[in-house]
Amino acid sequence: MSYSVAEDAKPQFKLLIIATLISIALYFVSWYFPLANYLFYPLQLFATFVHEGSHVLAALLTGSHVQSLTVSPDTSGVVWSAANGWLAQLLISSAGYIGTTIFGTLLLVWMRFGFSSHIGLYFASVFVGIMTLVFGLIFPIFNIFSANVSFGSVLFTVISGAVLTAGLFAIARFAPLKWANFAFAFLSVQCLLNSFFSLKDLFFISATTSTVTDAGNMANATGIPSLVWVFIWIAISIVTISVGLRIYVSSQKSSKAEII
Repeated sequence: MSYSVAEDAKPQFKLLIIATLISIALYFVSWYFPLANYLFYPLQLFATFVHEGSHVLAALLTGSHVQSLTVSPDTSGVVWSAANGWLAQLLISSAGYIGTTIFGTLLLVWMRFGFSSHIGLYFASVFVGIMTLVFGLIFPIFNIFSANVSFGSVLFTVISGAVLTAGLFAIARFAPLKWANFAFAFLSVQCLLNSFFSLKDLFFISATTSTVTDAGNMANATGIPSLVWVFIWIAISIVTISVGLRIYVSSQKSSKAEII
């Protein structure tokens, strides 16, 4: 049994390759020209909102209490929550990196099955908007004495979230189809690349420092070293992306040799 790129997936596949090559080129260019980082800074912030939003969703699904969501100018983020038990803590801590990978993979699947990129961009806009308004602004106000947040962090979260929400909505509303398709593919690639590079950074942070991280929280909750959790998340991400790519590009065919 062999697999090849499905005929109806080839235009989408080319679009994905172009978005990936541009993203990788910008990443390497930023090594030598730091100002190039500003070209995809909004996309990095979007990936951060997806990461932190995944923590929020995991907390809500486990019946835990969310106090705040904040995003910082360096594209890091924090969700303060009170986990409802040991299992909830595991799911919430794992949700950030795994959730970003799943989100990016779902965007691939969305494109593969021919759903509207405009609708997908509207969804992304609404997602960031809800995370910003509800968990970035309203919840910190109601939990001002228990949530460890500052006025500056809330302000940046609200401003960056509002700009992203408006930008995604504008692309969904006004961009021609081909540019909406490209923007959608670019979002997917950025989520997947951000997840990969973030896990790489998490590995070095966990190996060389005692900085508080999701992996550190997992280690505290389970007694399993943080590096083990990093490798588990990397493995899950690789499997998830592999499945998504197989769905995205493959058509199943039987060759003559296999029939014989």
